Amino acid sequence: MGSPIHADMAPILDARRFVTAAKSVAEKRRNWTTYSQALAVPMPASVKVHDRVLPMPEHAVPVRIYRPADATGVLPCVIYAHGGGFMMGDLDSSDTNAWGLCEGTGAVVVSVDYRLTPEHPFPAAFDDCYGVLSWLVDHGAEVGIDPRRIAVAGDSAGGNLSAAVCLAARDRGGPAIRAQAIIYPSMCDDPTSPSYIENANSPSLTTESVVYYNDTYTSGATNAANPYAAPIRAKDFANLPPALVHVAELDPIRDDGRHFASQLALAGSWVAYREARGMLHGFLRVRLTGPQARKEFAIITDFLSAHLD
Repeated sequence: MGSPIHADMAPILDARRFVTAAKSVAEKRRNWTTYSQALAVPMPASVKVHDRVLPMPEHAVPVRIYRPADATGVLPCVIYAHGGGFMMGDLDSSDTNAWGLCEGTGAVVVSVDYRLTPEHPFPAAFDDCYGVLSWLVDHGAEVGIDPRRIAVAGDSAGGNLSAAVCLAARDRGGPAIRAQAIIYPSMCDDPTSPSYIENANSPSLTTESVVYYNDTYTSGATNAANPYAAPIRAKDFANLPPALVHVAELDPIRDDGRHFASQLALAGSWVAYREARGMLHGFLRVRLTGPQARKEFAIITDFLSAHLD
């Protein structure tokens, strides 16, 4: 029996009231915009931001770059990948998360506007995120970052993408990544673990929707075993960057995170596992209205700061 829903989750429940039944991709994206806007908080003056398009060999990737307003010189960097089931989300939908990471770590945060499904299934989003990492290592001075101090962070679909980037960087012999913050990730695991059953009809995310989003991203069985699409399918979890795997207890994909963290630990990789009791998928969005949610967010920024120092 799980915990009761934590009181800090009230804004998420309230925002979900405005989400209507959606069948088409366009309707799902409109719902996501409504939901994210309901929980958004304007960026403070302590953070400055600008948008930029990074050139890639086959596709230019839009990013939003956040920097502490009073900072000088080169700074460490966090590459942030937003959530949204690989199908929804953009630079605006998780803006509050991104500037919060900047404010909490004192690092430059580069938020990636990766390509979305169904128009662009795997490997498009993965290629975009890995491409941004590679560009920042080669051109970091242009945006005031130290290419030797880069971490990745992502929530939900973005947790998947961040973990996949770390796997690829290890497999390809670099670039070096200092740390990975993997937050309530969707690892495209089989939907048979207890959390998929216990939290199948969670008010913030359902098992049915997870299966749909993952299947669309991996093109069904076509890429379901590819570790860069489904990081839990990796054959080797050793020699990866230090990881914080941070999940919500009342989330259908909670056990994706548990499984991933256990694989890292069994392989001897450095990992810290955190389970936010009574919390729902998306708890990052309410850090400014709930004291416990604020503490959960601080665990993430403290972890990143420690490994970027």
